[in-house]
Amino acid sequence: MKLQNKEPVASPLAGAVAGGLGAGPQLTLFETPQTALTSDDYYTPRWIFDALQLTFDIDVASPPNGPPNTPCREYFTQLQNGLIQPWYGSVYLNPPFTDITPWVNKWLSHGNGVLLVPFSKSKWFDKLWNSDAAVIALPYNLKFDDPKGGRGSIFVGCLMAALGDTNIKALRNIGKVR
Repeated sequence: MKLQNKEPVASPLAGAVAGGLGAGPQLTLFETPQTALTSDDYYTPRWIFDALQLTFDIDVASPPNGPPNTPCREYFTQLQNGLIQPWYGSVYLNPPFTDITPWVNKWLSHGNGVLLVPFSKSKWFDKLWNSDAAVIALPYNLKFDDPKGGRGSIFVGCLMAALGDTNIKALRNIGKVR
């Protein structure tokens, strides 16, 4: 599915049940377009992409008007719902932190890309940690970009993970990889 980076295209599956996301069927998270800022609107800072020196095929969890910093060829917004779209190539994922599990499961199944998530005491975190993904802890004082042009942080630390040789190599540009 070719997406234009101008106007979102509603998925014909919006509101449907998405399968194959890990532990069983997952109801889609987004049934309507995003019309206001939410607690999930913290965007990956530009310095991370500058360090990675990658261009991704797709950003699968992009803000409504497209990714402000992610170097990518295409993107899925909330309206297209990246959980129910097919992923291809190298993906970038900074998922909605309010429900990370289905995103991490799909990212691990896809097996090619870079992911930014918080440290968490959860099943999805154990699954990620015990996978073949390369992992790096981000600085304790990481500041995200917000859609109003400011910078903000969250109350827990974050990490990045990578799958695929090119992505793992790029992750080493940020620091020590486990």
